[in-house]
Amino acid sequence: MTTDDGHFISSTDDSLKAGSRGPTLLEDFHFQEKLSSFDRERIPERVVHARGAGAHGYFQPYASMVEFTKAKFLQDPAVKTPVFVRFSTVGGSRGSADSVRDVRGFSVKFYTEDGNYDLVGNNIPVFFIQDAIKFPDLVHAIKPEPDHEIPQASTAHPSFWDFISLIPESMHMIMWLLSDRTLPRNFRMMQGFGIHTFRWINAQGKSRFIKYHWKPLLGVHSNVFDEAQKLAGKDPDFHRRDLWNSIEQGVGPEYELGVQIIEEEDEFKFGFDILDSTKLIPEELVPVQPIGKMTLNRNPDNFFAETEQVAFRPSNVVSGVDFSDDPLLQGRLSSYHDTQVYRLGSPNFIHLPINRPVCPFHNNHQDGPMQMQVKTSRVNYSPNSLGNNQPAPVPEAEGGFVHYSERVEGHKIRERSPSFADHFSQATLFWNSLSVPEKDHLVGAARFELGKVKEKTVQQRMVARFNEVDHELAERIAEGLGLSAPAATETANHGQKSAALSQENTTKTAKGRKVAILAASGVCYSDLTSLKQALNSQGVDCEVVSILGGTIKSTGGPEVEVQQTFLTAASVMFDAIYVPGGSESLTALKMNVDALQFIYEAYRHYKPIAANGKGVNLLIQAGIKGIDLNSPVPIALGIVTGHEASNSFTHNFLAAIKAHRHWSRFEALAD
Repeated sequence: MTTDDGHFISSTDDSLKAGSRGPTLLEDFHFQEKLSSFDRERIPERVVHARGAGAHGYFQPYASMVEFTKAKFLQDPAVKTPVFVRFSTVGGSRGSADSVRDVRGFSVKFYTEDGNYDLVGNNIPVFFIQDAIKFPDLVHAIKPEPDHEIPQASTAHPSFWDFISLIPESMHMIMWLLSDRTLPRNFRMMQGFGIHTFRWINAQGKSRFIKYHWKPLLGVHSNVFDEAQKLAGKDPDFHRRDLWNSIEQGVGPEYELGVQIIEEEDEFKFGFDILDSTKLIPEELVPVQPIGKMTLNRNPDNFFAETEQVAFRPSNVVSGVDFSDDPLLQGRLSSYHDTQVYRLGSPNFIHLPINRPVCPFHNNHQDGPMQMQVKTSRVNYSPNSLGNNQPAPVPEAEGGFVHYSERVEGHKIRERSPSFADHFSQATLFWNSLSVPEKDHLVGAARFELGKVKEKTVQQRMVARFNEVDHELAERIAEGLGLSAPAATETANHGQKSAALSQENTTKTAKGRKVAILAASGVCYSDLTSLKQALNSQGVDCEVVSILGGTIKSTGGPEVEVQQTFLTAASVMFDAIYVPGGSESLTALKMNVDALQFIYEAYRHYKPIAANGKGVNLLIQAGIKGIDLNSPVPIALGIVTGHEASNSFTHNFLAAIKAHRHWSRFEALAD
């Protein structure tokens, strides 16, 4: 291996640092060349995070954080700081589908009075690699294979799993990748993380380490894999459409920002290195402190000008926020800016409206493409006397940014810190923390992904890796692949859990859910309207889905408007189903194969289903067994029946919707 100039390369796995835990050095020419070449591999779309959706909003702190940071936007609870947020998938191109199994980007640009601050993160709290110099290798492995450009927006292929099987540091992230977290129901129900350990510095110069968490007020919820696959075909824009529509309806996403604060003297007390981006800090060790709320309330006016041209950079910080020596973060600080200059064509990308700060900015940068400032000064250098030495540096006491004065020493060396050597204990922690359905989904995902890999040696290596996480996990994956399971446990399971890692323990609410009301001509008007009004009052959106568009006749009331047909909609686009009474309506639905499939698919995806009167017979005909109008199904199974849309019926249906999914359904009904 050589550089582009032919110089032999002794190592391509670790960047050059001042000591094994020190900051990455600018003189690392191999790192610069490797990342610079990688950053320019695509034009004009992003190399990663190409498929995105964005929204405007604001952030408002709950209380002053002056004790911990001098960042002004975190001081006054009365101040609303404008933000722009971009959500994205990582692996797919701009034309790929929203619902694929993938990590999601969650990046926030704060337009503060002290300049822009970019919190560039994902919906997963950890990452695949520990050092940024491995990022090109990781993405090359994730992307479609170069010989035939297959597969698109998927890691279910040999080159990815070949790479992962040889990189043990990735195993914690792989557990998250195979979990339900990479199949978010929508952006409104998706968590976000800053991933890295950052620093906050207060006015007295005291530094503390920080981890960022975005928690959606609607809770963290996911699709099941079959549902996600069908959404990719039925509505490849499902996530961006949901984001847009929720904001248009005035019920845009809300997220609480929380931080884990670690005193400097506690840096080494955890048994793992807080500078290692493949690790998280369990909330049982350091609780997440809520510090403010972000509300998204305005859609972009133009997708290209805003969502596509927005440029995020982890190096974009304000006074009071600084970096740690995390080698993954250190690499991102230079690489992201380099990427934006290349992708947008000029260092003047900051002049684009979506990137421009709301505060004045002055410097001696001169000309170049996209220069939008008409500078009238005769000087463009510093210091100067001809222009009264303007613009002049700002002292720290007046808000000038000063890097934290951290003592750094060590030999210049390409080496991984020994404190980064534990690759499996947190992967095991994640596995132990999952509920039974979540574990089943993870195993199924591993069988699917590795089932697409025909090289048995790669499959065997991955089973061996999973055996270092948990022996039972490895056995189950091996069984699904038709491989021999490992004979013995490689690493004893430590038995530790963290409740916050399971979606089973997230917030559960009916607010923000979408219900399909299946109806045809002759539907019972009182059933339909009374339940719809009750659901709407709780923040649940309802749409009438029928055989044909337009309007349908009702019994006991006026005609009812149809929002969707079985041709344009599918159960995967909804969170629950309701079948109102009305003999004529039910007769028509029983004769419609699409209506029956609509119900059965929702049933198979564990969604709440409700029916009034003879509507129960429609559920039975659709394939739902073990239900009877006169013998109500236990609410835990998410099947709600009743003679009419009474208060108790509505209450039970809302409770079923709130639960999101009903995992025990099939076992119980089978009994």
